[in-house]
Order: sequence, then C-alpha cells, then structure tokens
Amino acid sequence: MSRIGKKPIAIPKGVTVKVAADAVEIQGPKGKLRQVLPPGIVFSQEDGTLVARLQRDDDQLRKFHGLARSLVANAVAGVTDGFKKELDIVGIGYRAELKGKQVHFALGYSHPVVFEIPNGIDITIDKQTHITVTGPDRQLVGQVAANIHQLRKPDPYKQKGVRYMGEVLKKKVGKTGA
Repeated sequence: MSRIGKKPIAIPKGVTVKVAADAVEIQGPKGKLRQVLPPGIVFSQEDGTLVARLQRDDDQLRKFHGLARSLVANAVAGVTDGFKKELDIVGIGYRAELKGKQVHFALGYSHPVVFEIPNGIDITIDKQTHITVTGPDRQLVGQVAANIHQLRKPDPYKQKGVRYMGEVLKKKVGKTGA
C-alpha cells in the first residue's frame, strides 16, 4: 500500500463531494471539478474525510493508489483556494496586453503573438510584464503557464524572454573575439 494513498483527505467547509464509481465530483467556492479515477481505486466518505482504497490487492493496482489520492487532494485544494503560477516578461519592448479572452504578446517577433485563454483560467497582467495565471485545476494552470513560457523561452545569452517567477538562469558567455 502507498503511504500517500493511505492519508485521508480533509474536506473543508463549503465543499461538497459526490463519489461515483469512476470519478469524484468536487464543488466549492472557486468552481467545480470532476476527477476521473483509475480503475480499481474507490473513494469513500467517512466523517468529513475522503479515503482512497484498493478494490483488490494487486501489484499493478498499487501504483495508482497514491496517484489517485493526490489528484483528488489537488482538486479539493483547487476548489477551496485555487492555484497560481506567475511569469515575468524580460526584454526591451517585450510586453503583454489583455483583450477579452485573448492575450496579445509583443515578444520581439515581426508580428504580435495571440494566446487564447481556456475556460476555467483567469489571467491578470500587471505593468505589462508580470503575468498571473490562476484557476482551480492544478494541471490546467500549469499547462497554460507552460504554453505561455513556450512562446519565448528565456535566452541563456541575453536573458530575455518569458520566465517563471523566481526562475534562475545560468548566463552563458558569448564568443570572444580573440
């Protein structure tokens, strides 16, 4: 049995949980999420907590025990507090602008880059160079932040591009004319 899979998940106030055969539906103040479960893992609700159990003792099934528990715990945390990723745009003339459900980036290309914001995600832009991606789904928030990061990866020579907040780059030395 997984040590992580054995831990019960506390359900905070204001969160409702519906356990089905193949999924767990969680609804809270930040939204509603449906987490599909791997086959062979079942959840039960016991006095304000959720507990993950294996249907049968099988070596192939044990590896999904901790995974299923972590996914449901992330969903519970997402509908109560939400998740956040922050990115910085570094470079002269590099900026972002929010227009409806789109973000328009000026990243040194000959054309502006238009990024569509998916449903369930909120993006805020401060000072045209600081982007905050928020939402209840941890996987979707991380994927959207990765897609924005991919638009212009940080250059190791000039240190320009879109980088995660707190990301440390190792500066490479350019060629020397010797």
